[in-house]
Amino acid sequence: MSQRTIVITGASDGIGAAAARSLSEGGDRVVVVGRSPEKTAAVAREIGADAFVADFARLDDVRRLAAELLAACPRIDVLANNAGGIMGAREETVDGHEKTFQVNHLGPFLLTTLLMDRLLDGGARVLNTSSAANRIFGRFEIDDLDARTRYSPNRAYGNAKLANILFTTELNRRHGLQGIDAAAFHPGGVATGFAAGSTSPMRFVYQTALRRLLLSAEQGADTLVWLATARPGADWVPGGYYAKRAIAKANPQARDADLARELWERSARMVTA
Repeated sequence: MSQRTIVITGASDGIGAAAARSLSEGGDRVVVVGRSPEKTAAVAREIGADAFVADFARLDDVRRLAAELLAACPRIDVLANNAGGIMGAREETVDGHEKTFQVNHLGPFLLTTLLMDRLLDGGARVLNTSSAANRIFGRFEIDDLDARTRYSPNRAYGNAKLANILFTTELNRRHGLQGIDAAAFHPGGVATGFAAGSTSPMRFVYQTALRRLLLSAEQGADTLVWLATARPGADWVPGGYYAKRAIAKANPQARDADLARELWERSARMVTA
């Protein structure tokens, strides 16, 4: 098989960096995207990859990133939308959206749609990092995507991770027959800097002795690497939500096809410049 081009966002640390190392060792051309210029450049140097910097809390950064990727990558075989995180007190971005929702969903949605023609050219895979938080905390309200009436860090994060699954479902419905293979996945609880800047009680798991119970970044990256390398349609089913290389149970709202369509349409309006 000829060398593939794999773009991984959130690749300056954690499971994104671990996946970048693994896929690079397997012979793929990996393109790393991160928010920190220094950390992103360090990962890129380590594996001999191209590096791009973007902050998904700024949609203009995402637009610039898409233009740079289109210029640098004649072909994109895998887009791994891995950037994201849990926040603290409710905060709006410069674009006027709740930060958790924008960083975890709107930014990846915008990047994917801006790259769509290139992704369709090569029959690409789009892999979206979700979380089991979609089941635990997700209580999706389509008329309050920016959490203006009901907000907590956990709820906002759970809803954003549920949005990742709904986006995957609708991406598969709209473009699956055109060659896009999409999947969402839960990496597990991984011992990274996750939740460091949040007020969520989850931060205590990641910053205390409980951390020893968590997975390594390499273990957390396993399902991402598997989805990027295994055969869609044979080893995994496009449109599915996975954990530990198997179909996982998601929030009941994840099965609502009308909700997935409505989320796509509203997201498209929200990211219109």
